[in-house]
Amino acid sequence: MKEDIRSVEFAPGKVLSVETGRIAKQADGAVVVRMGDTQVLCTAVSAKEPKPGQNFFPLVVDHRESFSAGGRFPGGFMKREGRPSEKEVLSSRLIDRSLRPLFPKGYLCETQIISYVVSSDGENDGDVLGGFGASAALHMSDVPFDGPMAEVRVGRVDGEYVINPTLSELEESDIDMIVGGTADSVLMMEGEMDEISEGDMLGAIKAAHRSIITLCEFQEELREEFGREKREFTPEENPEELENKVRELATDKIKEVVNIGLGKEEYSAKLQEAKDSVIAELEEEHEEELDLIKDILSSVEKEELRNMILEKKRRIDGRAPEDIRDIWTQAGYLARTHGSAIFTRGETQALVSVTLGTKKDEQAVDTLFDEEAKQFFLHYNFPPYSVGEAGFLRGPGRREIGHGHLAERSLRMMMPTFDEFGYVIRVISDITESNGSSSMASVCGGSMALMDAGVPLKKPVAGIAMGMIVGENDQVVLSDIRGEEDFMGDMDFKTAGTADGITACQMDMKVQGISFDVMEEALEQARVGRMHILGKMAETISTPREQLSEYAPQFIKMEIDGDTIGAVIGPGGKVIQTLQKETDTEIWIEEDDQGKGQITISADSLDKAKDAQDRIKAITGQLEEGAVYKGTVKTIKDFGAFVEIAPGRDGLLHISEIDNKHVKNVEDYMSVGDEIEVKLLKIEPGNKLRLSRKVLLGNDEEE
Repeated sequence: MKEDIRSVEFAPGKVLSVETGRIAKQADGAVVVRMGDTQVLCTAVSAKEPKPGQNFFPLVVDHRESFSAGGRFPGGFMKREGRPSEKEVLSSRLIDRSLRPLFPKGYLCETQIISYVVSSDGENDGDVLGGFGASAALHMSDVPFDGPMAEVRVGRVDGEYVINPTLSELEESDIDMIVGGTADSVLMMEGEMDEISEGDMLGAIKAAHRSIITLCEFQEELREEFGREKREFTPEENPEELENKVRELATDKIKEVVNIGLGKEEYSAKLQEAKDSVIAELEEEHEEELDLIKDILSSVEKEELRNMILEKKRRIDGRAPEDIRDIWTQAGYLARTHGSAIFTRGETQALVSVTLGTKKDEQAVDTLFDEEAKQFFLHYNFPPYSVGEAGFLRGPGRREIGHGHLAERSLRMMMPTFDEFGYVIRVISDITESNGSSSMASVCGGSMALMDAGVPLKKPVAGIAMGMIVGENDQVVLSDIRGEEDFMGDMDFKTAGTADGITACQMDMKVQGISFDVMEEALEQARVGRMHILGKMAETISTPREQLSEYAPQFIKMEIDGDTIGAVIGPGGKVIQTLQKETDTEIWIEEDDQGKGQITISADSLDKAKDAQDRIKAITGQLEEGAVYKGTVKTIKDFGAFVEIAPGRDGLLHISEIDNKHVKNVEDYMSVGDEIEVKLLKIEPGNKLRLSRKVLLGNDEEE
């Protein structure tokens, strides 16, 4: 490949350059994409022949970000990058979803795309550069590929759409969405937004696509100058005689099942019965072609399902295109969690729980750009029993991470800040049944569980998955798609939001050429569906509960002068550690921009937190005359005892203040180390404390 560098301005003030022919020359295709000082090395390699017996396309996309790209060491004990971070997994999925539909049908050669951020300027994210670079590497290689495609990020600052905004610009943006597509249409998008309208979202997609067209034209120029001749590839066709024989036996049987109108279990059983009857007739004569027969049967099922929807506007379960399946919900289902809910829509069910934690539960996220403290999580689990299968329980895969992230960002815009609520929040969505859009069920169940926990969610959030069947002369938009419609349809379009706007979206297209008019129709139909689901949720719970769970941690916030922070912490942390141990609390101290100390005290009861608060007040000189303190006897003298009512703050308990009776010997009443309650009578000049025990004693003791 010839060595050279080319550049393009694909949006106002946004310039991208591509270098070829210098790095990774043994890969089938390789480019280095640069924007600002962020550089991403993208490579593509594909095997020359598929593995024997392989009947699927093994595409693997890996996006990685080296800490050295930003001049940093990885955090933690290991000083080497390990398993991919959540950010890297999500970026890999975004690239994969845009590329996968562009490989020719029937191409089964093992293919790997690696996108590697080798330099980062801290402002330009390498994820969308990796998407563009992956396409450019494939397009200029000899690998069969129906591209090019490009990915861009779109934001909106001060009402103006911004393509590939910097991290600084994103802080002011109410949209953060990645769009991938070809010069003809949009293939993929995913992002979050601050309750924007359907019209604003469509405007953002159109703005992104204009830049995508420019970047695709740029790749065509690169291929013309630097590209290699594509390998010859002809997909294998099924034997015509066998195809005709299977279709003759199967079409009427499968058509009958598809048109009955059944739920998932009944549909699957009757469909399998129909397929088995065809296989039984053919297996003796075509024993070595059973896999081909099964593939043809699946094709017949897909065709009949699509034809029914296009011609009759009726779906497998008898619904009209815009109908939502039956919904039932329950809040507060789990006895000891801090909040919980069940959300069931048709044969998809999410059991969602909420845990409220303290500052110690926040997660330090070490990324290429910065180290941040994450205080809201949504974790999504998809156990095999949810689809009636047996399997191993392992850690979350890419799909689970992606679905959980989509549900998390759908709710994030409506979450209170840590300063407003003071709790670290973890939501767990366990999918207990699945037949379409479990991620959107997680959004709905998560919203209800958060309100059940008393989290001051700004507004309820719901999500819906839309589908589409595209025919030669018509297309049908489907609301609330089930599994078969997702698998055999042409679009999976998820939107989540409140009654006032969209907070997150995700779309994958399996065909090209979908118009913006059709996309607008899908967005409006999704809005109507979302409002219906919000209404069903409101029948169970519509506002956050006023009281938190009795099992949730309790906390108190207080402010102290900056010059007293050291006294509360003590030498080597001794004072604060003693406070936490003696009061059974957890205490955090942070200095704010004004130099004040912001203290958070958490405990499993409010009394314990108040005890720690009183002691901190004593340490910082915030003692209150007339208040009662629990103190420790430190020294005994003939004239009384010195009692420590807070770390480092001793007061005199005079012998005359020990008891209502005359006291001859102090040691008859107390010993060093005893804990006693005393009342602070007066703070005298020089911060001397005068204490009393007798004012707390009743008349019975006096008698």
